[in-house]
Formats: sequence, C-alpha cells, structure tokens
Amino acid sequence: MRSTPAAAALLAALLLPVSACARTGEPAADGPAVTAPPSASATPTEGGGTAGRPGVEVVLTKSGGIAGLTDTITVRPDGRWTRVDRAGTARTGQLDAADLDRLRRLTADPRLAAEATATSTTMCADAFTYQLTVGPITTGYVDCPPEATPPAGTAAVVDLLTRATE
Repeated sequence: MRSTPAAAALLAALLLPVSACARTGEPAADGPAVTAPPSASATPTEGGGTAGRPGVEVVLTKSGGIAGLTDTITVRPDGRWTRVDRAGTARTGQLDAADLDRLRRLTADPRLAAEATATSTTMCADAFTYQLTVGPITTGYVDCPPEATPPAGTAAVVDLLTRATE
C-alpha cells in the first residue's frame, strides 16, 4: 500500500483533536468530536474501567447478496443504535458498556483512515458489500472469500456492529 500526502494530511487532521484530548483531558475547542481509545491517562471510574470520551456517529451499510439486501446500522456516540432493513423496518437498542468501549477503541484506530485510501477490485457475484462511515472517514469492502481479505480495522467494526445489534 502506498502512502499519499492526502492520506497523511487526513490522518494528521483526525489525530490532532485526539492528541489535544489526551493531553488536557478535555475535548478540543475546535474541530469534530473524535473518539479516543482508553489510555493510561484516562480517568478511572469506580468500577475500575475508564471513562469514555464522546465519539462520532458510526454508520454501517450492508448491501448485495442474491436477494439484494440493504441493511443500515447507525450508532450514536452514546451507544444508542438503529438498524433499518430493506423493507424499512427499524429496530433500536443500546450497546452495552463493553461493546461501546470496544467500538470507541476500534473507531479511533488509525488503520481506518489508511483503509479508506486503499483500493481493491473483486469479481464476486452475489457478494455482500460493507460500507462503514466513521465521522469523516468512509471505508468498506466486498466480502468475497477467498479472493480478498477484508481490511482488518474495518472488518473488526463490521463484526462488532453486526453481532451487537442483532
């Protein structure tokens, strides 16, 4: 994979607010709210965990397959989710604390920005396509084994959201 100046600039722009939060413990005054992974400097909670920082909305769209499926899962920064199927039927729920913490860590992973700039071509019929949007980053893949291996960061978020919102 080649690194481009645009990808480097995007990554730097995304990490700047996170680094400001990590240093001060407060959200950056300018720029979007960005999910930061828990770290040693995070504020401990009574249960021994760490207090999460506000995140960004996460949207996953799964489409394709023989039946022409289209499902969209939207997760708000507080973990409330809505899942809408092809027929327009909506279900809602709340991620549990462990899943929300994992989602925040995964969406702060710099691999997502790198995966958003990668390109691949697959020639699968009736495969599922996953498009993941995390704040300003959009990435995705076509589930076409064994032709292609899904990008690790994106696939981890897809797996979490698919499991946690069923």
